[in-house]
Amino acid sequence: MVLIAAAVCTKAGKTIVSRQFVEMTKARIEGLLAAFPKLMTSGKQHTFVETDSVRYVYQPLEKLYMLLITTKASNILEDLETLRLFSKVIPEYCRSLEEKEIIENAFDLIFAFDEIVALGYRESVNLAQIKTFVEMDSHEEKVYQAVRQTQEREAKQKMRERAKELQRQRMEQKKSGGGGRLPFATVGGAEGFGNNSSGGISNHSSISSASIGIGEIKAASSAPKPAAPKNALKLGGKNRDVDSFVDQLKSEGEKVVANPTPSSAQTAAVKAKPVSDVPMDDVHLRMEDKITVRVGRDGGLQNFELSGLLTLRIADEKYGRIRVQLDNSDQRGIQLQTHPNVDKELFKSRCQIGLKNPAKPFPLNTDVGVLKWRYQTQDESAVPLTINCWPSENAEGGCDVNIEYELEHPRLELHDVCITIPMPMNITPSIAECDGDYNHDSRKNVLYWNLPVIDASSKQGSMEFSVPNSIPGDFFPLDVSFTSKIPYADLKPLKIQLVEDETDVKYSTETLFFAEKYEIV
Repeated sequence: MVLIAAAVCTKAGKTIVSRQFVEMTKARIEGLLAAFPKLMTSGKQHTFVETDSVRYVYQPLEKLYMLLITTKASNILEDLETLRLFSKVIPEYCRSLEEKEIIENAFDLIFAFDEIVALGYRESVNLAQIKTFVEMDSHEEKVYQAVRQTQEREAKQKMRERAKELQRQRMEQKKSGGGGRLPFATVGGAEGFGNNSSGGISNHSSISSASIGIGEIKAASSAPKPAAPKNALKLGGKNRDVDSFVDQLKSEGEKVVANPTPSSAQTAAVKAKPVSDVPMDDVHLRMEDKITVRVGRDGGLQNFELSGLLTLRIADEKYGRIRVQLDNSDQRGIQLQTHPNVDKELFKSRCQIGLKNPAKPFPLNTDVGVLKWRYQTQDESAVPLTINCWPSENAEGGCDVNIEYELEHPRLELHDVCITIPMPMNITPSIAECDGDYNHDSRKNVLYWNLPVIDASSKQGSMEFSVPNSIPGDFFPLDVSFTSKIPYADLKPLKIQLVEDETDVKYSTETLFFAEKYEIV
């Protein structure tokens, strides 16, 4: 069948929602919809009506009609089956079959219609699959976010490299007796304040929060300055450009401190997606897993959601026509969805990712999202890391707190784990026992519990401390952050081959698993 359009209209002929599936002018679609009420014959029961060019297939829904416009060559039995599926979708998103309710849920209905029909042809889906697909995240948004995050990582990496160069030059200047000041050529040359050749990165990319702080800038301004022309560039003093760049770093989540070497607690307090330094081959696969977990303080999983994205990046056009063989060992029922241009049948039958048209290559020098997945559950065994916090009131009017963690999935290896525990205002905890490191931030009123690695060999640990003038509720919610190079989804690439002769292609892989939000409330 070729389905031209689907619409919901009133019995008086007013169109409420319409979705077009083939290339056709707006005036033509409006003309077809306007002609439908005139073709209705009163007093007779029909399910379709035909004109010289199209067929109208419809079903009454109380005061409304669910209407499909198809070509006359389409199979009427398939038309009716498709009509029934469209009619089932509407009550799923609308509480009542009234015009106002249809208008309020118009976008949800359009998204659902797009899952039923693609380019005029019926997709092999049922109602449950339609609901699942509509609820899943937007692929285009994921791709956009992935590209943007890659650009941000590259920009920050360049800033770090320039900061290291600045630090190295400063050390060399100190060794040569220059008092720690850099020559003007370092700042005012082609890479300094004058030009910006980094493609969108700030002119002051040589200044990084990890290498130079506000205190150092002020120190440079107080040092003796040699005589210079009035229009010469000066390092130090008040500089709006430097201040604005420092403000920009702060807004992006970077820590700008007077000490050039930030403490471990300050580093742990900065929660951002980790930057990977994996070297990339001409074919590069990147798998990103992120979870959102919310657990009650007395136990019980309140929310668990996993979302993942597999992106493919090709740097050489000779590797454009390839197929990726995956190993899917998942036993939990994670929902997988391929990109619309990926051959779905090939993925279902052989777990391979390849384009529908094998003659076409993948795009070059672009992170292309080819597969995404999602998993939601109320099963507590899905939580990778359990945190138990036991605050109990003592005889001195404060609380004795015991916190323990346990890695529930031994195959995982969590790095840079930081458990953030709220503290009462202006009160310092007394630590009795602690696995790992800790730091109390009196300004933010939090206690950071830092664990470099949690794996099968160090799957358990605990911490004990006492806090005066406190109640058990003061220590919630706890917040957990970590990163891992082992994905939560049991999914991995096995090999990549060329389409024409099935020759194996060398490729690099990058895996990132992190907690987007992980809290005990």
